[in-house]
Amino acid sequence: MKILEQVQGKWTLDPVHSELTFKVRHLMISNVKGEFTDFDVEMNAGEDLTDTKILVDIDGSSISTNNKDRDDHLKSEDFFDVNNYPKLTFESSSIENKGGNAYNLNGTLSIKGVQKEVTLDLEFGGLMKDPYGNEKAGFSVNGKINRKDFGLNWNAALEAGGVMVGDEVHLSGEVQLVKQS
Repeated sequence: MKILEQVQGKWTLDPVHSELTFKVRHLMISNVKGEFTDFDVEMNAGEDLTDTKILVDIDGSSISTNNKDRDDHLKSEDFFDVNNYPKLTFESSSIENKGGNAYNLNGTLSIKGVQKEVTLDLEFGGLMKDPYGNEKAGFSVNGKINRKDFGLNWNAALEAGGVMVGDEVHLSGEVQLVKQS
């Protein structure tokens, strides 16, 4: 059974059971993890994959890496410049089945006024009714982008060689959606 035969209709984010995280190399030796704590997802699912639209709005100022100084730097003009570009967005263009519950999620990612086509791995976790009768759908999303493609160019050279911040950013999302009546 196709995913959209099961999830036709409008779905919105269950923020209590969802997260949007990232990780990037730091000092060329380890990864720093972070998250966006304020984001919204809306999915309008039709009868086939080409009829589905997924919209994601992320509040750039909600970035958190558990370090206030680093978070303030990430919000500054060196990175996300949230005063001029308060939102990061993703709008799907197509979803392609890779087999089973695995899909390619294609769409436009907008960061700091730059729009780029990206493909993310999407896994459909299934459907379930919660104890209150709400129909829920679960998804895992993973992918990677080059931050410099979006104008996030700041870096610092290290005395021993290399740079402070890696270019590749790994994205991950665990999302529960609630079906709207």
